[in-house]
Amino acid sequence: MKLTYREEDGERLGTLLWEFGPGWRMISSAMLGGGIGPREWVLNAQVVAGYARMDPAEHLASLGASLAPGGDGVGMMTAASVDRCVRAVDGGVEAHATVGLRVPTWAAAPEGRADQELAPLRAVPAVGTVNILVVAPVAMTDAALVNTVMTVTEAKSQALLEAGYAGTGTASDAVCVAVRADGPAELFGGPRSEWGARMARAVHAAVRQGAEAWHHRHST
Repeated sequence: MKLTYREEDGERLGTLLWEFGPGWRMISSAMLGGGIGPREWVLNAQVVAGYARMDPAEHLASLGASLAPGGDGVGMMTAASVDRCVRAVDGGVEAHATVGLRVPTWAAAPEGRADQELAPLRAVPAVGTVNILVVAPVAMTDAALVNTVMTVTEAKSQALLEAGYAGTGTASDAVCVAVRADGPAELFGGPRSEWGARMARAVHAAVRQGAEAWHHRHST
């Protein structure tokens, strides 16, 4: 993991880069490199609070072109400080989480409720997004990869609830799971499968630590 900084919109913003190289498959909800396929790097780029550009995928692609070594990659963005990324490990699985919780939300919100993500920011905004990267040293079928996204999301929500937040996440969260491209493919990625359980525990630990640190910073 490499942390670099850039000047953009009058602010000093951080970017995290993970360089994997060939031999990896990823599933992601990210705007750049989302879906399932071979990927060689992952970016988690900090942007300004109140980010309003209408070309986020192109923006991330330009950052990838300047920072990444080449090939296709995944690009996520957040207004949270990426230099506070939390890493947790369980049984060979790594989870990396950047946690910002300005507006925790319930996934099933009543229709017509005002979107607090769009509410005016305070003079010193407490920005929010939970971005998660999970890395496992095994191959997985497409179905198992889809299952890991469910597992990661459930573990994230569990951690937030245990940390005292009334919500399952934020409206702009993103996830990426990276696994090996070759080798015997795992058929399952649920929380009671061998590798799914490890992912769940690693994500839970990283997100809970990040959420508790966020609460400490913004409650004092």
